[in-house]
Amino acid sequence: MQKQTRRTALLGLFAVLLGLAIPVGDTGAQAQEQAGKSLLYDIQSRGTLRVGMTGDYYPMTFRKPGETDFVGHQVDAARQMAEDLGVEVEFVTTDWKTMITGLQAGRYDIAMSGTSMSLSRAKVVAMSDSWGINGFVPVILKKNADEYSSWSDLNDPARTAGVTLGTTMEDYIRAELPDVQMRRVESPGTGWQEVLAGRSDYTVTTLIEASGLQERYPELQMIFPDQARSALPMAFLTPIEDQVWLNYVNSWIFLNKTSGYFDRLNEKWGVVLLKQAE
Repeated sequence: MQKQTRRTALLGLFAVLLGLAIPVGDTGAQAQEQAGKSLLYDIQSRGTLRVGMTGDYYPMTFRKPGETDFVGHQVDAARQMAEDLGVEVEFVTTDWKTMITGLQAGRYDIAMSGTSMSLSRAKVVAMSDSWGINGFVPVILKKNADEYSSWSDLNDPARTAGVTLGTTMEDYIRAELPDVQMRRVESPGTGWQEVLAGRSDYTVTTLIEASGLQERYPELQMIFPDQARSALPMAFLTPIEDQVWLNYVNSWIFLNKTSGYFDRLNEKWGVVLLKQAE
């Protein structure tokens, strides 16, 4: 009964938002044609929601050793979205460097890998409303913790920062820590793996990932958690031209935040987020 009520509420709010999205002067026929071209109806017709996943961002999306299935926070969210749509979910493997081009090429309907908003992404894809606010922190080898007393110690040309190509962390390091040497690695390689292997002095990652890494790898340590930089609204990515599908995704996020679903999901996966200003 609760799931049916939520689905009914989603469809009702979606209808309202769709109405708001129709430009003044459009006829009913034009509005129907606009809606009919949307992925929303393709998804329901084919019976499958295709979700782009990187599988390399613990605890957002990852694979357990020896297993091939994706698990994690965003995996659960994708399964719930598919259930609310009344369809099956299909996970399509992607990486950070090609995530956007895969979306543009129609390989999947939505990207859900713990993605965050950025102005560079906003130029080429649509970004949903935020489901939470993340932030950047450095991750180092615990044995080297005494070498860092502030963020300024990171911006040193004698140091090397590991980072995965195509991530917002790469953009942040380039803009905010311009003097450090960057060691860019291709996915599925990650910045923290470079630190763990001793090939980089540190990486910059999110509060979400850093919290999980500390639990999994005692050798790693997050520093300056109370000084997290660059507040990052977490969002899903959809095709830029499909306002109808984006409206549905936004409705789904709003209702699931309001119902407490995301709070429960965050608690399940130990996801740490920045407090939003009231």
